[in-house]
Amino acid sequence: MNLRIGIPGTALAAALAGTLLAAESPTWKAGTARANITPTQPLWMAGYASRTNPATGKEMDLWIKALALEDARGHRAVILSGDVLGFTRTLHQRTCAALKQRFALEPDQVLLAASHTHSGPVLAGALYDIYPLDAAQKDLIEKYTADLEARIVQTASAALTALAPARLTAGQGVAGFAVNRRNNPEPEVPRRLADGTLQGPVDHAVPVLAVYAPDGGLKAVLFGYACHNTVMDYYRWSGDYAGFAQRALERSHPEATALFFIGCGGDQNPLPRHQLEQAERYGLMLAAAVEETLRTPAPTLSPRLETALEMVELNLGPAPTEAELEKLAADSTPYQRRWATRLLADLKAGRPFIRTYPFPVQAWRLGGQQALIALGGEPVVDWALLCKQQFGPRTWVAGYCNDVMNYLPSQRVLQEDKPPLAQPRWGYEGALATIVYGLPAWRWADDVEERVTAGIRHVMAWPPGVSRPHRAEPQTP
Repeated sequence: MNLRIGIPGTALAAALAGTLLAAESPTWKAGTARANITPTQPLWMAGYASRTNPATGKEMDLWIKALALEDARGHRAVILSGDVLGFTRTLHQRTCAALKQRFALEPDQVLLAASHTHSGPVLAGALYDIYPLDAAQKDLIEKYTADLEARIVQTASAALTALAPARLTAGQGVAGFAVNRRNNPEPEVPRRLADGTLQGPVDHAVPVLAVYAPDGGLKAVLFGYACHNTVMDYYRWSGDYAGFAQRALERSHPEATALFFIGCGGDQNPLPRHQLEQAERYGLMLAAAVEETLRTPAPTLSPRLETALEMVELNLGPAPTEAELEKLAADSTPYQRRWATRLLADLKAGRPFIRTYPFPVQAWRLGGQQALIALGGEPVVDWALLCKQQFGPRTWVAGYCNDVMNYLPSQRVLQEDKPPLAQPRWGYEGALATIVYGLPAWRWADDVEERVTAGIRHVMAWPPGVSRPHRAEPQTP
């Protein structure tokens, strides 16, 4: 898409020179806010089916952070970054509804970005089949989620209320600790690192959006990385490597808010892992990449913002039969037993399985040039590489946005994960993950890449400056 947007060169030159923003020049406005979302009750932790009990302590606080933006025309948007495994469809719908009522924001102007930490709390209605949750624990989860919902809306509202003149720049760094877990068995990674023989696609880019106050001080930094937030698998609340990265940046820039979004890291792990010092080391590596990018001169983005959102109807693949479910209900794996037992109860009660799912595809364009594509679910790295191939190497692609309902395989991964498996470690991202997420199917349908790609092209192709209709807008349940 060839955007033709006028940029007031005089104002940009002054900003690049580090001078104050001229009062008469069109400018961005930005506002930030945050809220502590660390559970005060011993909730069950999300992310690892092997856990056997709720959290027992805290490594660091968990946060919901907001960055609100307004362009020269008054078009606003807010991104919320949270230390959770994934926001649910219900949280997304209710957040959009509340912000539309309070600020007249449409859903395309609201972006929920989960850090995908595996040391955060289970949320209501998500991943219930994984854990042996009793009624008391479910009640705690419901209460925590209701409080989280209120804090999300309050934080977004505070950031929007705090809008003030600002200057934005976009840059990109690099960090190399993400490893393709499908192509590199974890025990072999140290040797392959030493030999330089790691295999498989990766995306080591570190997108950086810097927000400066008129006096030149750093006000906020939004940054991303395509890697699972899974260094730690213990029982203490933590933002994992992304938490350490944000903490390091905010210590270096005390007046700034650091916000993280995870890229297409569905098949990417921080390796080696499992040690706290490794989580901190990777966080410092990521923070250093951001700092280096901030040190590199970058052009100011003109105060122009376009936003678009489309809910793409994805088809589910084959549903399990009653015989398959009965067999799995006696399986030795607890989460598979719970999944099969629940679906069997639906079958016997005459409740039909869903056969499609509304998948969120979102795009923001800043300054007529910097694109941020936000996908729901857990996209594998192929999605970032596909988008960069089509829209340019500096395109930013975030995953785990708005609704994390399942992995998002590419066509390659989907085919690799169909039996018979060529590699014994394959089969999860493209197939078994539907059981983990509780979907009534063995996998997405074969047209998943085709449908999501069409959605991406649609949200990226809308002409700038034209009011966009909102297709399949989320509704309050």
